[in-house]
Amino acid sequence: MVSEESTKHPLVFAYYVTGHGFGHATRVVEVARHLILAGHNVHVVTGAPDYVFTTEIQSPRLFIRKVLLDCGAIQADALTVDRLASLEKYSETAVVPRDSILAKEVEWLKSIKADLVIAEDYSHCEFLIRLPGYCPMPAFRDSIDVPLVVRRLHKSREEVRKELGIGEDVNIVILNFGGQPSGWTLKEEYLPPGWLCLVCGSSDNQDLPPNFVKLAKDAYTPDLIAASDCMLGKIGYGTVSEALAYKVPFVFVRRDYFNEEPFLRNMLEFYQGGVEMIRRDLLTGHWSPYLERAVSLKPCYEGGTNGGAVAAQILMDTGSGKNYTSDKLSGARRLRDAIILGYELQRVPGKDLCIPEWYANAENELGLRTGSPTAEMSDDSFAMPSYPEDFEILHGELLGLPDTANFLKSLSEFEVVSDYGKNTEKRQMRERKAAANLFNWEEDIFVARAPGRLDVMGGIADYSGSLVLQMPIREACHVAVQKINPTKQRLWKHAQARHSSKGPEQTPVLQIVSYGSELSNRGPTFDMDLSDFMDGEQPLSYEKARNYFDRDPSQRWAAYVAGTILVLMKELGIRFEDSISVLVSSAVPEGKGVSSSAAVEVATMSAIAAAHGLNVSPRELALLCQKVENHIVGAPCGVMDQMTSACGEANKLLAMVCQPAEVLGLVDIPNHIRFWGIDSGIRHSVGGGDYGSVRIGAFMGRKIVKSMASEQLSHSLSTNGMIADELEEDAVELLETEASLDYLCNLSPHRYEALYAKQLPETMLGETFLEKYADHNDPVTVIDKKRNYGVKAAARHPIYENFRVQAFKALLTSATSDDQLNALGELIYQCHYSYSACGLGSDGTDRLVQLVQQMQHSKISRSAEGTLYGAKITGGGSGGTVCVIGKNCLRSSQQILEHGP
Repeated sequence: MVSEESTKHPLVFAYYVTGHGFGHATRVVEVARHLILAGHNVHVVTGAPDYVFTTEIQSPRLFIRKVLLDCGAIQADALTVDRLASLEKYSETAVVPRDSILAKEVEWLKSIKADLVIAEDYSHCEFLIRLPGYCPMPAFRDSIDVPLVVRRLHKSREEVRKELGIGEDVNIVILNFGGQPSGWTLKEEYLPPGWLCLVCGSSDNQDLPPNFVKLAKDAYTPDLIAASDCMLGKIGYGTVSEALAYKVPFVFVRRDYFNEEPFLRNMLEFYQGGVEMIRRDLLTGHWSPYLERAVSLKPCYEGGTNGGAVAAQILMDTGSGKNYTSDKLSGARRLRDAIILGYELQRVPGKDLCIPEWYANAENELGLRTGSPTAEMSDDSFAMPSYPEDFEILHGELLGLPDTANFLKSLSEFEVVSDYGKNTEKRQMRERKAAANLFNWEEDIFVARAPGRLDVMGGIADYSGSLVLQMPIREACHVAVQKINPTKQRLWKHAQARHSSKGPEQTPVLQIVSYGSELSNRGPTFDMDLSDFMDGEQPLSYEKARNYFDRDPSQRWAAYVAGTILVLMKELGIRFEDSISVLVSSAVPEGKGVSSSAAVEVATMSAIAAAHGLNVSPRELALLCQKVENHIVGAPCGVMDQMTSACGEANKLLAMVCQPAEVLGLVDIPNHIRFWGIDSGIRHSVGGGDYGSVRIGAFMGRKIVKSMASEQLSHSLSTNGMIADELEEDAVELLETEASLDYLCNLSPHRYEALYAKQLPETMLGETFLEKYADHNDPVTVIDKKRNYGVKAAARHPIYENFRVQAFKALLTSATSDDQLNALGELIYQCHYSYSACGLGSDGTDRLVQLVQQMQHSKISRSAEGTLYGAKITGGGSGGTVCVIGKNCLRSSQQILEHGP
């Protein structure tokens, strides 16, 4: 691939290497090696160790400059990226000193007389050299696809094994995590008999069992990988590339918040080279079923592996003046070039859009956003789909819900695909395969449906006792549950192996499959022995249960589902003697502020209760589900989400006073009024720090108000305990009520402004509050002594929000007029800005609200009688969905569709 002309005019390349792991550096080695072989000089700017480059390249044309310009990802452990710490470190390393870095690099580039800079300042790159397994990168103008970049082999499999003294009759697994998790102990029983494990990155003082071999830190891993029978590690571009190139099966464990993983995993599994291991089994040493499965695979990658040479030629051509770029449009237009499965791909000028094979694999795995594996619903798909005649509904009705009919249809088809030898595509999604083996088809299956919700008014005031108005949405979660004797349950292979090691006794097992796992890069399945929920003779404490699910971030989602079982055990005294199989299929968007978690909890608990003959009222069920989220998941939400999902009705507002959960009834939405929910594109989480800190601030405010009321009460009493007159007696009664205030929303706005507003602090340090008041009396949040909390805005919001919701409810029944709509819209706007004052706003939601205001007040809108009247952020804030109110007419829908994201 190296042209003769290139050596006549040596070029100087400046090659900047990102700090995002060894994989980047080892790929750079292969490209730089070919550039140097062609007679060019390469200056590598990196923070990686010298030996990564000098082991492969011994040349005076290689120059290594040790500078760290990009911190890479900060990892909480070998498998989990700490997103906030990474952002903070990146800001400190690259953003704050950016001007000085650029000035210094310009000076250095001039000093070496660089002909071509290979860097990663994306907005200025001429083109992207794109490798197989790539994730969407729409920021680049042009992409040039090259084969895998793979380091060459120095020794054959036979030579490596001979040097290590290992015969061909021994199975070798190479353990390659780029540094093991801290405190990880390896044991002899982790490996099947006759196996040997080569350990990369082992610490010098670590003692290994006899069947584990410590490799030198500078060991050349490509040779060792090629000499092994399989690899166990975390997914990265380097490990996947070399596993595919050398046809070595790869047993991998998910990495949390590693964006490239779904794409690399899809490519790895497409070429039949991957086996996913549950993190819990990795850490507890339950390796055998995975390793034995891996060595039975036949990896089939036959593509190119000379990407280093191809990339080097492209760089040499570019350095010599050849133009690889096109005149394509940039910016927002590129993002709309082509949308495939929710991911952006570029159109190549003059060519049809080409979807790589690993994207085709993703078509099944990533494309089914509605949760059903058989059909997606569109706005106009109101016809009831048919389902097989042999599928019998024993109890209950479909209620005209097409999504429920689709879900039942998908269940009926599982029996057809459970035999993998028949009617099963090679690329069928893993969740469906797991689900097909989940149920025993001779036993009853119980199905429940629970919708998400749109927060019309009330929002973050629910935990302070406010009146709230919530509306169920069309998108819902379906859960199928089967209660079955342990002897009849169909266990997954790793669960079978776990039970076989414990002996012949059959114990109840919980198995869960969750559709849509790929969208959030979480494990698609979860299983546990139900005995794990027992601590001796008593159910496990909520704190221990939370720690149990926190052990594996990729399976933390299971707390929302499995947690319902523990809550029923603790709160209702239920004991589960049978195994339980659960399938979760949710169309409620996650992280969008429409209560996807509550829908999962309510649907799961409803199905489990039905399967076990438990009579739980909707209100009680909602309160139990709130305990799941508060105490097991650890998210300090109020109860309005669960109550709406359990008690709401379509096209009506559920009115509820959250003290703790008194349903006032359903409020009809007038025919001339309509509500829309618009996605801001920004994920939100009630488990996030902002929501929790605002809640803490509100409870701090309540405690301070009660303390001030008590002080004023003591001053209002005469020295002998007598009351001066009747007027003061009434004032004393008010102060007594406020001194024992149970919910902040029971304080009226005028009393708040008259007596407390001026004295409430804007902020307060956690330690200062605890020293003065001892406790904020909120059972689901903990004050951080070192954190400064906003108190005044957090306390003010629920007091005024309760008043706004009461006014909003009354206005809905008033005479139809523009004044009515304007007043309703104004209350919604006030709620939005109160969120912002608490620190729960976001740029995305603010832009949507401003857009509604612009449309509302435009000349065209005023002249044609406006249709949109108000908008607000919803739920826990900090992103998510915006609720819009307007006239129920065609023009309103057109405006929403034209300007919504």
